[in-house]
Amino acid sequence: MIISVSGKPGSGKSTVAEKLAAALGFERIYIGEMRREMARKKGMTLAEFNAWSETNSEGDKGFDEYIEKIGKERDNIVLESRTAFHFIPHSLKIFLEVSDEEGARRIWGAIQQQKQKRNEAPGLNNYEDVLSSVKKRLQSDTKRYQQYYGLNIFEPSHYDLYLDATTLSPEIEFNQVLKFVESKLREKV
Repeated sequence: MIISVSGKPGSGKSTVAEKLAAALGFERIYIGEMRREMARKKGMTLAEFNAWSETNSEGDKGFDEYIEKIGKERDNIVLESRTAFHFIPHSLKIFLEVSDEEGARRIWGAIQQQKQKRNEAPGLNNYEDVLSSVKKRLQSDTKRYQQYYGLNIFEPSHYDLYLDATTLSPEIEFNQVLKFVESKLREKV
């Protein structure tokens, strides 16, 4: 089984994907970190890389081809990606929703704890900066995937589980996702 996990910034998708992979003994592949690394190699922040990708399809298409290849060749994977639901249609597709405000609050908290900015955008010095960055990132993601593939990546009907995690603790969010995945694994037996 391949499980694709997507969600808005700050929704808890990395935490859920990491815990899910550990609980199931699956490999975790995190496309977001690969995008951040490519941005670093180009001397850009993630925000700059996303803006560049709006007019340079190579910023997305190489990753999407990689995702498609994984879907054809591998199994027992938790894949964290915005587009895996589309490129691996046989995956179990999970989307984690969160309000922009709550997502920004969570990211700001993580930045304060980690004392680093995850290569997000320059000048993230307070909650308002992070909220503005989250909104710009969502606009860029929406524009790019609509432009390149005609996809609304936030459309609930694309997903097997669309969970609003705005008011959920990380533990409750993970447990709800795990319960759903385990029910699907039982159906396959």
